[in-house]
Amino acid sequence: MEDKRNIPIIEWEHLDKRKFYVFGICMTMMIRVSVYPFTLIRTRLQVQKGKSLYNGTFDAFVKILRTEGTAGLYRGFLVNTFTLISGQCYVTTYELTRKYVSRYNNNNAVKSLVAGGSASLVAQSITVPIDVVSQHLMMQRKGESMGRFKVRNRDGKRVLVFGQTKDIIVQIFKADGFRGFYRGYVASLLTYIPNSAVWWPFYHFYAAAPLKLYSLLFPEQLSSLTPKDCPHLLLQAISGPLAAATASTLTNPMDVIRARVQVEGKSSIILTFKQLMAEEGPWGLTKGLSARIISATPSTIVIVVGYETLKKLSLRPELVDSRHW
Repeated sequence: MEDKRNIPIIEWEHLDKRKFYVFGICMTMMIRVSVYPFTLIRTRLQVQKGKSLYNGTFDAFVKILRTEGTAGLYRGFLVNTFTLISGQCYVTTYELTRKYVSRYNNNNAVKSLVAGGSASLVAQSITVPIDVVSQHLMMQRKGESMGRFKVRNRDGKRVLVFGQTKDIIVQIFKADGFRGFYRGYVASLLTYIPNSAVWWPFYHFYAAAPLKLYSLLFPEQLSSLTPKDCPHLLLQAISGPLAAATASTLTNPMDVIRARVQVEGKSSIILTFKQLMAEEGPWGLTKGLSARIISATPSTIVIVVGYETLKKLSLRPELVDSRHW
């Protein structure tokens, strides 16, 4: 019999796949719209030299809004929406890998670790070219560019125009060929595979921690707990941001290097790391961390609550009454 004090995990075979994908795309799009400005700010902070332009996340937000308007916070957004495809590939790979691993090991932490890493590998293979283009668009500022390429008009005069995706794509291809769209691919894998691999185990750890702590402090009262005493959705909403903050802190150094490799056109992760350390010291590895955590916290709450709700809404009809939330 299911222990209603524990948070139930909905597996892949429990879902109505059509509902799952339709609801998933809508939910992901809403999340992207809400957190994209902080994604842009994080990229600019990571690429800038020292504090040459922005002094921090809030300072960057105010300056971009003042000089470039709301549109400035959404540079490259239309291109970035193509990552919706990789998002669906991510969750599909994650769920299918969990199902496969469960045949050999039913430990939830092991399933989450392997599935999270595998899902990130598949997703990044699709996402990196989109990221390379969208990040160059993010770096376009009013009057100058922070990246290698500038948007040009037909006369060749350097003019920054929002949304000139074709111009950026042509310049990347001319400069680096097809491999230019996969610049930083290894750095992306070294950032997001560990990030995804540790996020899921930490998420399940934080979600289960309150009940484990309660059982240590009040073992005699554990059996009297009712479903109302264990607000699963609240535990998930808290554990998601904690897991995101933990994973972001652990992987931010590589994320800084990834951003510089992709935007500045560098070809070596090691040389980029050495240059960053020489110019800015260890502190440089923390650049953009606050913006990353700020964007991750609300988005993770929405993702976790939304993803769990999405899975509940996508349950096969015959299983709806058998699940407690």
